Amino acid sequence: MAATLHDVAKVAGVSIKTVSNVINDYPHIRPTTRAKVEAAIAQLGYTPNLTARNLRSGRTGAIALAVPDLGLAYFGELAAQLIHEAEAAGVVVLVEQTGGDRGRELELLRSPRLKLTDGLIFSPLGMGQEDVAALDVPYPMVLLGERIFDGPTDHVTMRNVEAARAATEYLIASGRRRIAVVGAHEGEVIGSAGLRLRGYREALEAAGIPFDESIVGYTTLWHRANGARSMHELLERGGPFDAVFGLNDTLALGAMRVLQEAGRHVPDDVAVVGFDGLDEAAYSIPSLTTVDPGRSWIASTAVTALCDRIAQGGGLDGPRTLLADFSIIERESAPR
Repeated sequence: MAATLHDVAKVAGVSIKTVSNVINDYPHIRPTTRAKVEAAIAQLGYTPNLTARNLRSGRTGAIALAVPDLGLAYFGELAAQLIHEAEAAGVVVLVEQTGGDRGRELELLRSPRLKLTDGLIFSPLGMGQEDVAALDVPYPMVLLGERIFDGPTDHVTMRNVEAARAATEYLIASGRRRIAVVGAHEGEVIGSAGLRLRGYREALEAAGIPFDESIVGYTTLWHRANGARSMHELLERGGPFDAVFGLNDTLALGAMRVLQEAGRHVPDDVAVVGFDGLDEAAYSIPSLTTVDPGRSWIASTAVTALCDRIAQGGGLDGPRTLLADFSIIERESAPR
């Protein structure tokens, strides 16, 4: 049978109350007493009853993280950073994958599983602005991403329009005038693709360069294979271009592979810039120039904001929008 609090107290030679104080990190415990209790816990393999603790304190010490797909490099790296930040804050993270499906995202917000946690960091992909009312939930939540704005929760996000404009301006400043795009979403306005395409178009307009639909590559999910497929289509159309702005790094890496297979030298013939600052972008050949949208800051700020909401029990001011700063990381695929 599993060891109990009473068993630990008996082995350590202390009261059950003392064992409870050690487990709950009560500060006024003699070091020798704490050491005896911790040794007994290790000897017996005792695990605290989290359900009982939750009933007493109202907290579980766990938070939930919901992302579309850990197979997408951005979300995998973001999740890793969020878990690291949560561990530093003394909480554990339960991870959910929604597949970017609207129905599953809405179902998750009502899921009884969330009662096992103190709050949720939520990155939707299928939901949109029309679903903003669904974010009015009875537990602390921090929203990530660019699908929904002006909701009832704290929102930690990136400067998509400004960062995409800066990436395009970077290419223009290096002498490129025919800048193709890979990763646009047909008809999207709100969302990462729509916002980054807007920043691209703003940069072109400011430089007096006409927007050319023939060098915009549309796709669905932002996987390497879709970046490669989109680049094949652009090459088949035959419209000339001397640069490519991939709306994320994985698209850019897929596109860059196809360019090289087609005999287009990167960066001499075609410069390539991505977006997301993924770790792998530093190790491609050539290494990928990219926009770092502030992912580390987003992870740290999201955890801090959620922990603040949990600690205050809803006593903070109204919802906040917290925007990350961005930077361009210059590498071999697009030197200035």
